[in-house]
Amino acid sequence: MQKSKHFIIDFDSTFTQVEALDILGEITLEGNPLKDHKLKRIKEVTDLGMEGKLSFRESLEERINLLEAHRDHLPLLVERLKKRVSTSFKRNKEFIRKNAHQFYILSNGFKEFIIPVVAEYGIEAKNVYANDFEFDLNGNIVGFNRDNVLSSNMGKPKQIKALKLTGEVHVLGDGFTDYEIKQAGFANTFYAFTENVKRARVIENADFEAPDLDEVFYQNNMERAFSYPKSRIKVLLLENIHEHAVKKLREEGYQVSVYSSGMSEDELIEAIKDVSILGIRSKTQVTQKVIKKAKRLLAIGAFCIGTNQIDVLEAQKKGIAVFNAPYSNTRSVVELVIAEIILLMRNLLDKVPQMHEGVWNKTATNSFEIRGKTLGIIGYGNIGSQLSIIAEAMGMKVIYYDLVEKLGLGNASPCESMDELISKSDVITIHVDGRTENDHLIDEKEFELMKDGVIFLNLSRGHVVNYAALRKAILSGKVGGTGVDVFPLEPMSNADEFVSELRGLPNTLLTPHIGGSTLEAQKNIANFVPSRIIDYINTGSTSNTVNFPEIVLPMLQNAHRFIHLHRNEPGVLAKINNILASNELNVVGQYLKTNEHIGYVITDVDRIYEPIVIEELKNIKETIRFRVLY
Repeated sequence: MQKSKHFIIDFDSTFTQVEALDILGEITLEGNPLKDHKLKRIKEVTDLGMEGKLSFRESLEERINLLEAHRDHLPLLVERLKKRVSTSFKRNKEFIRKNAHQFYILSNGFKEFIIPVVAEYGIEAKNVYANDFEFDLNGNIVGFNRDNVLSSNMGKPKQIKALKLTGEVHVLGDGFTDYEIKQAGFANTFYAFTENVKRARVIENADFEAPDLDEVFYQNNMERAFSYPKSRIKVLLLENIHEHAVKKLREEGYQVSVYSSGMSEDELIEAIKDVSILGIRSKTQVTQKVIKKAKRLLAIGAFCIGTNQIDVLEAQKKGIAVFNAPYSNTRSVVELVIAEIILLMRNLLDKVPQMHEGVWNKTATNSFEIRGKTLGIIGYGNIGSQLSIIAEAMGMKVIYYDLVEKLGLGNASPCESMDELISKSDVITIHVDGRTENDHLIDEKEFELMKDGVIFLNLSRGHVVNYAALRKAILSGKVGGTGVDVFPLEPMSNADEFVSELRGLPNTLLTPHIGGSTLEAQKNIANFVPSRIIDYINTGSTSNTVNFPEIVLPMLQNAHRFIHLHRNEPGVLAKINNILASNELNVVGQYLKTNEHIGYVITDVDRIYEPIVIEELKNIKETIRFRVLY
């Protein structure tokens, strides 16, 4: 027979994200000229008490004297505290309500504000053990009930002893007074709760550190909002990914490590061993060898447009979802293209350095307006089509070529072939993807077809242009000006030297792969990619993956979710449903999508299942990866 479990939970900085008396001070001291000084002292006294460096009663007396509080302040305090319940408690709210008899609030705070907050989680007043305020005849808070055992030193162990709980007792808190329960021998386990605050002395004395409530439930094999604690999910972000992404992923509860540059294959293999989520930009190559060594990897986020630096097919075979940001930096790239066209048409790349050397070279030679010139766009996708609108608005005639037939925007006209576009254009700009078929798409033959003095730009992929052939075309005068933002081999970090045959050439604008590197674009990407990954981890939704069948799902409500990724072979869905039926599980929702290589099935069931169900689903021979979401 399984022993009953009792969870003793602290209130301040555990059930809530804050210390309630600190918030009460912000309310009561509003307008007081000594507000900042008093609030600082309240926090200092709170921390000293939590760390066991000041007796609890001394700490409480001083804080109440500093507060200058009244009964009428308490309703506002309660409303603020309800909004500051800890994130992991919020997401496990329904489970707490369903099992409220197992939860006790044991706090050195006060019942007057604790009971109304925890009541929304189903915890009754009889399970709340805390101090009581004392009021004078005018309703001012003047002290606390000194007969309450929790107002004294070692009050929490005394209170637990009096409860005479049978079964397992697990204590969850952030302060030394919570540890004292375990120290006194009245608890099986003490978890130092660090979702909101970390106190070194408390962590040192704890049996376990609990970054969130899910970790506690996981260790006790209990139902919870997520089948695997988010605090155990490790994220590795490379290449100076925007801090907004770091913040977003950390707020979700993941362990996030940040590395400023790219990594070599061997470095990445070593770093990725226990990583569940990898974030990269364009420099890091996620090869077949890397993916085969990444035993725990669930998702890869490319914080850019392209994914050719990732072996997407190998990731698919291993059940690793790949996400990118196909639209987030479109505008930034387009604006840079327009700027470069103008700079190159005016031949400013040579004039500006001359000015800094003291040379005054005022001339209109080789300086042209862009109005009336023909812009040829190779690749009419998101960037190419938006570029055509802006270029046309500036007076350019736009023609384009794409492998897929696409309707031109505005007055843009399609060309029958790339050769036709090349021979007609005054300015040529490339916006194709990184597929291997595009290797040296522009080579000596293509440069020979171009007009003399053509302006040529590549802001797509380094390998699509033969740069040795481009160098010859520049030196011969065939190309009158060029702008290049991408290169076949790029430095792994800003500390490494950039090497290219294009350095030092006339009217040649070289930029360090910054087409999408604006603060606006990087923030957009840093919001978009983590959002897709978080949604995938939390719900199984595969919206905007580049290698999985796309399924968009709601958050799970009152059911259990099984996620089954398998090789796309006949009969797998039947095998899944036979297992569910033989175990008498009722399917309340099922979603299936396939592509050429894999099938993706999500099944929601409405009742608790036995572990054998999981084993049987995992053991279907076509299975690539299986996950459970509670």
